[in-house]
Amino acid sequence: MSDLYGRHKAVLPDWLALYYDDPIEITHGEGRYVWDAAGKRYLDFFGGILTTMTAHALPEVTKAVSEQAGRIIHSSTLYLNRPMVELAERVAELSGIPDARVFFTTSGTEANDTALLLATSYRRSNQILAMRNSYHGRSFSTVGITGNKGWSPTSLSPLQTLYVHGGVRTRGPYAELSDAEFIAACVADLEDLLGHVRPPAALIAEPIQGVGGFTSPPDGLYAAFRRVLQERGVLWIADEVQTGWGRTGEHFWGWQAHAQNGPPDIITFAKGIGNGMSIGGVVARAEIMNCLDANSISTFGGTQITMAAGLANLTYLLEHDLQGNARRVGGLLIERLRAVAARLPGVREVRGRGLMIGVELVKPGTDTADPETAAAVLEAAREEGLLLGKGGGHNTSALRIAPPLSLTVAEAEEGAAILERALRSRVQ
Repeated sequence: MSDLYGRHKAVLPDWLALYYDDPIEITHGEGRYVWDAAGKRYLDFFGGILTTMTAHALPEVTKAVSEQAGRIIHSSTLYLNRPMVELAERVAELSGIPDARVFFTTSGTEANDTALLLATSYRRSNQILAMRNSYHGRSFSTVGITGNKGWSPTSLSPLQTLYVHGGVRTRGPYAELSDAEFIAACVADLEDLLGHVRPPAALIAEPIQGVGGFTSPPDGLYAAFRRVLQERGVLWIADEVQTGWGRTGEHFWGWQAHAQNGPPDIITFAKGIGNGMSIGGVVARAEIMNCLDANSISTFGGTQITMAAGLANLTYLLEHDLQGNARRVGGLLIERLRAVAARLPGVREVRGRGLMIGVELVKPGTDTADPETAAAVLEAAREEGLLLGKGGGHNTSALRIAPPLSLTVAEAEEGAAILERALRSRVQ
């Protein structure tokens, strides 16, 4: 056990989990690569849990952060803040929400917490619809709407949560249906549920479930849900903490795959926009955002240094069409991994879109999750210089692939080759 690992265990919570039997300390990075304290280089296919969205040590972002730090780092929201206004203007325009207002936080948890505060206050209801297999954060309120028992340490909650079916296409009672039949069955289930309860405040849903293992419904499900919800005045909150900013390749936001009847009422975001800096936020139309009748701030939300990073990172992403790169390179990577998986009975599914890819492992010949093998593949890939994530609603048996969006074709092939060897050595 390393000295740093021993010190970690002595002063930090047991539930603050570390990857790998021999945890590594990452000391620096460049592009799509990082280095550990021993000097070993790794191709990063997880990007700090999707936070390093563009590239490690991106010069445009580090320059913006350095220049802003030389002027002022923080003044709070009690004073006018030019970088915050400028980033809010851009996010509001990109959101697609008419007359949008933006509130910045420091994390996705805090963003979802804020969305819940807005929705319940606006609707005068503490009842929330959430998806099974979902994850929305680690605060008391967001744990209470998380539909993944591995990330829900308590059933206590200030909210009454009802869990809706449809976030996982290939498991559950409707898995064998066609996409159209699947959507119709989920909508019928939602309508039946709403017939038994008072109208809820909102439905909160990840377009692609992140911690759940990069699972998703057929395109159009949430649009169909929204038609039912709008009849009852129920809001739709799109949790874009992991899908936002072009990662899916086909769309800038994940909700746009379900956009037949317009944008959500509320969008939350975090993770990648700061390229590693702590930025989260909420976008909502003005009447919802302005419904609070008491003071509310986020002390560090919208601080100048993180806003400078967000502006520089968003500009780089758009000017270099990283959404298009995610579509092209991610599409090649998914097909490469599906070809590998076709010869391995222990790989149940390769799913996702763009550079948001899940590889679900099971015991061969069954649908039973195989978290032990998933952990072994993670270790084997690390040994060869590839960092992956893991997740899933069935005992963490899905490998999660989400590299920086500037990933090249050569790097995608490098990572796929390492992962193929790791899978072949560990999966039956």
